[in-house]
Amino acid sequence: MNWASSLCDLYEKNKHLAGKFQSWGKDGQKQLILLPLSHNTVLAQIEVALDGQGNFLRARTLAKEEALTLIPVTEASAIRTSGPEPHPLMDSLPYIAGDYDSYVRAKEDKENNLTTYRGRYDQYIRNLEAWCLSDYVHKKATAVFIYLKKAHLIKDLIREKVLIVDDDGFLLASKKVQNIAQEKAFVRFRVETGETPDLSDETGRFLPEIWKDTTLHSSYCRYFQSQPTKEMLCYLTGDINRVTGSYPKKIRNEGDQTKIISSNDTDGYTFRGRFANSYEAFSIGYEASQKALNALKWIIRRQGYLRDGLCVVTWESDLKPYVSVFDDAADIVAHINDDYCDDDFTDTALVEQDTNQITAAQFNRALDGYFEVLNNNSDMVVMSLDAVSTKGRLAMTYFNRMPSSHYIKNIAFWHESCRWQHAKYVNKRRIFFEGMAALSDIALALYGTEQNGFLKLKTDANGKAPMLVSTFQRLIPCMLERKLIPKDMVRLAVLRASTPLAYENYNWRKILSVACSLVKKTKLDWKGEAWDMTLQEDCTDRSYLYGRLLAVAGLAEEATYNPEEKRETNAMRYMNAFSRRPYRTWQIIYERLKPYLNKLPEAYNVYYKKLLTEIHALFTPELFADDRPLDGLYLLGYYSQIRKHYSKKNDQQDSKSEEKGGNE
Repeated sequence: MNWASSLCDLYEKNKHLAGKFQSWGKDGQKQLILLPLSHNTVLAQIEVALDGQGNFLRARTLAKEEALTLIPVTEASAIRTSGPEPHPLMDSLPYIAGDYDSYVRAKEDKENNLTTYRGRYDQYIRNLEAWCLSDYVHKKATAVFIYLKKAHLIKDLIREKVLIVDDDGFLLASKKVQNIAQEKAFVRFRVETGETPDLSDETGRFLPEIWKDTTLHSSYCRYFQSQPTKEMLCYLTGDINRVTGSYPKKIRNEGDQTKIISSNDTDGYTFRGRFANSYEAFSIGYEASQKALNALKWIIRRQGYLRDGLCVVTWESDLKPYVSVFDDAADIVAHINDDYCDDDFTDTALVEQDTNQITAAQFNRALDGYFEVLNNNSDMVVMSLDAVSTKGRLAMTYFNRMPSSHYIKNIAFWHESCRWQHAKYVNKRRIFFEGMAALSDIALALYGTEQNGFLKLKTDANGKAPMLVSTFQRLIPCMLERKLIPKDMVRLAVLRASTPLAYENYNWRKILSVACSLVKKTKLDWKGEAWDMTLQEDCTDRSYLYGRLLAVAGLAEEATYNPEEKRETNAMRYMNAFSRRPYRTWQIIYERLKPYLNKLPEAYNVYYKKLLTEIHALFTPELFADDRPLDGLYLLGYYSQIRKHYSKKNDQQDSKSEEKGGNE
């Protein structure tokens, strides 16, 4: 239960925020709430204003963006679907409207043996009255009770034209509010007591919005805790206290019906005769479960990554900015400005790039910046949740808690051990960076299909991309625990990088760079070999040398093209066959290269022939004649040879420009 204790710790450190609405996100439009104990959130459709004596003032319908409402709940009402258990204070019309049966045609409720909804209202009023007569009464709850006991809520809403009736005086069935049938609309209350607000008061007690009044939240919590209950051993804390068998939903979002803890299967094979009830098999304290799950909801909405049903949430124990597992090296450098723009270690040259190159040195300085602000005792927590659908069980597919310093070191090791040059577009500008591509880009490189010039992942009937989720789940342990890269992923990357004609050039280069990163990482993980982008001119590995030959053949042929020519070289056309049968295919490529060599100016002709001869000389006759498939190292040789060629070409152009400037 380490995950639960981590979440309880998160709740305790931030409990001063419980019940307070925070504006969140870059645009500040997102509402973030750390739920108090015994509370939940709903989306309300109607708002009713009352005065302090419980008199009706006005009512209105709510827009979707202002609908989020915090309400008190009981154990039973928090998990209800359509059952009779009412919420303690605010609820939908069938529960709180005493005149509901007068305006809604009776429907048979087979599950609860009812033909009217009067029983729900009666239970609601009894429960609310008990709270208002207790020692934990709150004046705003009392105002709501006084008004609803008059039993003319729907009549008032019809008069205010919030609800619409048909010719017979019943609520119009086709009328909806926020896509909810008006007869099922949820109603929230504001109580305008006439007190002069104290702007310095952070409790919300002067606010008419009762869902924002933390004194009301506290009042209900104390009342709830005063009720008699069963006490047993809590498996999380080891204490004897109030336990629960009801656990909340809405973990990943407001529409999520899955549960991460559940023990309500009394008819199946859960106990198999070993236990009399679910509490003997497993019991967790109500307070501990509330803190853990409320903290989980809050941190997911605050900084969780949700994609295709998968939810990955990461947090530092003191909620300091952190390096995300989903960021590529360029993102980490860019975020240093957002996270620590006022700190001393921020390097202007690091965060305000004049060029489109982000180097490994800049990436390392960015990570050093995160190190400087970490507490030596802080931890990083990473949790992954997934479910087959939006209903049923929510599985925890990954959990890890480690010292923050280890977390950053492992992220640094991941990017260093996979370090290659990658490219991407940021604000319509192409930038290059050294490190590892983002996990989503790795998934595209491995499993993406080209559609309209872009790599896209295949989706299932529900519009989800299962291979994206699979990539995340398989590579996050490699990143955070330094586990070995799965060999099947590396083989697939090499295979796709060997078919350049199947993709647009930009997409293929993206696949090639990811494949090179994975090959480099695999060689380090499995054989302890360190490779980088620098051309290893003395390397005698057969695959590496054949990759170099292929690169030189392509460069020599390309040198004869006019600048506007975009056709592919023979090296590119035969690359797939070359990777499978290098000796046989090289004879074909070389024969087709000869006419192009003859077209070149003599100096270039000599240069490329000499380069081919030097590479040939590094082969033994046996290695050269070996026609077995090449391994991924041929891609590293191919890439490094081309990179050196263009680096040398750029250096020559820079030298000429400097000489020209000096002469002038």
